[in-house]
Amino acid sequence: MSRMPLLQSEIPGIPVRRGKVRDVYDYGDRLLLVASDRISAFDWVLPTGIPDKGRVLTKISEFWFAHLGMPHHLLSMDPRVVPLPASVDPEPLRGRSMVVRKSNVVPIECVVRGYLAGSGWKEYRQSQSVCGVPLPSGLVECSQLPEPIFTPATKAEEGHDENIPFARMCEIVGREVATTLRDRSLEIYRRGSEHARTRGIIIADTKFEFGVVDGEIILIDEVLTPDSSRFWPEDRYMPGKGQPSFDKQFVRDWLESTSWDKNSPPPALPPDVVTHTRSQYIEAYERLSGLTFEWK
Repeated sequence: MSRMPLLQSEIPGIPVRRGKVRDVYDYGDRLLLVASDRISAFDWVLPTGIPDKGRVLTKISEFWFAHLGMPHHLLSMDPRVVPLPASVDPEPLRGRSMVVRKSNVVPIECVVRGYLAGSGWKEYRQSQSVCGVPLPSGLVECSQLPEPIFTPATKAEEGHDENIPFARMCEIVGREVATTLRDRSLEIYRRGSEHARTRGIIIADTKFEFGVVDGEIILIDEVLTPDSSRFWPEDRYMPGKGQPSFDKQFVRDWLESTSWDKNSPPPALPPDVVTHTRSQYIEAYERLSGLTFEWK
């Protein structure tokens, strides 16, 4: 079976920007996004990939772009609609590629939280608020919030994004754009969460990215995937502790159990961790879409 290399794709002669997971090829007014099987944790790209992860993430985003009814950047799932060099075999690109509209990226991570987890839980314990949003007392780890909250962050090229108050976001992008992005992010989260609950999945939190094309704000990048969201199985949800998940938390937990110091190159993942993580990504897609993940 043909696979993309876990570390990077290669399309000679086309400008490319490599992210932790995706390789972005620039075709002028369009981009070719190629999702690799790389996986990152604690700001490191791990030396071991998760087979088919890129295809699963791509199929999940394809599902949501069609389901949500929001303006978005996806043009085609067929990489052959852009001029690939004759030396490039398009077969390994299939299933993990999106041809998208090129946009001016809004420099804000639009984070929506429906549950108190991760950095939000840490901040709540210190201030009883998250990104300046006051919350009720007495909440525990992974509590469902009274209503979803919008907690923007600045986009970091390296290291962690920085949580900021909504007022700071207004200063960066203007109040009108900030308000539009907040309202649209909350609405996308609502629509996505409602669908996911019918499939037995809680979307605890997520982040969106937006761009502007011809004055129109559109949804870009990936959307409501296990890499951009926390997915929890609804039938195992129990507040007051960390939750089992369909995302890469299993990988994070394994890394935490090792002697790795997070400052030096990370260790390779053992086969059982790779197998389990792959199965979690696939289960998330199959539950959400109602389809079977098959790839040959």
